[in-house]
Amino acid sequence: MVGRPSRYEVVLTQGAEQDLESIYDYIAEFDSMANANAVLDGLVAIVEGLAKLQERGSYPRELVGLGIKEYRQTVFKPYRVMYRVAGNQVIIYLIG
Repeated sequence: MVGRPSRYEVVLTQGAEQDLESIYDYIAEFDSMANANAVLDGLVAIVEGLAKLQERGSYPRELVGLGIKEYRQTVFKPYRVMYRVAGNQVIIYLIG
């Protein structure tokens, strides 16, 4: 029986990587390094968790309103991670 993989490969687009860097840099500059590290750790945990639980995210309301249901989002407040499952990959498009 052919099933779904138990673990998916998580891929960050260049834009998503830049989003992480920008968030980290902003918090480090205007708050503290400790908080920047804590937020980065939380966001990375969310991203890595999608390797096993890729369907846990909701469909973004603004996209569903346009009839688009191929993207999902999960939240590490106040940030959201937008992604799409393609084959055995979870592709992260936006972190903001």
